[in-house]
Amino acid sequence: MSNIAIIPARSGSKGLKDKNIKELNGKPLLAYSIEAAKESKLFDEIMVSTDSSKYSEIARSFGANVPFLRSEGNSSDKASSWDVVLEVLSRYFETGKKFDSVCLLQPTSPLRTANDIVEAYKLFEAKQADAVTSVCEVDHSPLWTMTLPPNLSLEEFKKRDSDTPRQLLEKYYRLNGAIYIRKINYSNKGIQLIDTNEFAYIMPREHSVDIDTELDFVIAKAIMNKYSNKRV
Repeated sequence: MSNIAIIPARSGSKGLKDKNIKELNGKPLLAYSIEAAKESKLFDEIMVSTDSSKYSEIARSFGANVPFLRSEGNSSDKASSWDVVLEVLSRYFETGKKFDSVCLLQPTSPLRTANDIVEAYKLFEAKQADAVTSVCEVDHSPLWTMTLPPNLSLEEFKKRDSDTPRQLLEKYYRLNGAIYIRKINYSNKGIQLIDTNEFAYIMPREHSVDIDTELDFVIAKAIMNKYSNKRV
């Protein structure tokens, strides 16, 4: 099986300036995804999709390939990650390169490890899946949550049975944004990403920090420091 890892790293983040290259424990954020992909030894190609020459130089210095910059149409915050993936696959196809699967690794998940990627691919193969997406258990059960009325009354909360021990509650999961594996189909209709037969790869919460704010950086750094700056 021929696999490509695509790490999308657009410049110009509105929420947190230059988030994808912001340093975390001495390395730019996107470096962690590149290193995890390399360490997994699963990929024929590790590609960073960016609209920035500066970002591309950083990506190359950590061992990723950046054979071209992202198109203007896919450089806005309105373009989806899958639009970017299809653009990358199309550009490679034009040069005669085809892949069996693509793994989207968002740079905002620096605690995702090579082993997480390996285990996700093992699930992909064991299930003969079209797609695998990473999830993690939620921090707090949604059974303990409610919306609040305009007057902020807690009457509805009081009606809930909140005395059930957490261990006895059903487990709930959320997408953690760390790993997306998709089978690729090439046909006369173009390139399609197949997700019909999709399964969840469960990651531990400590690997599932998705960085979007300064607080997320603080949390990720604290977790890294707890493990002596080693990957968790």
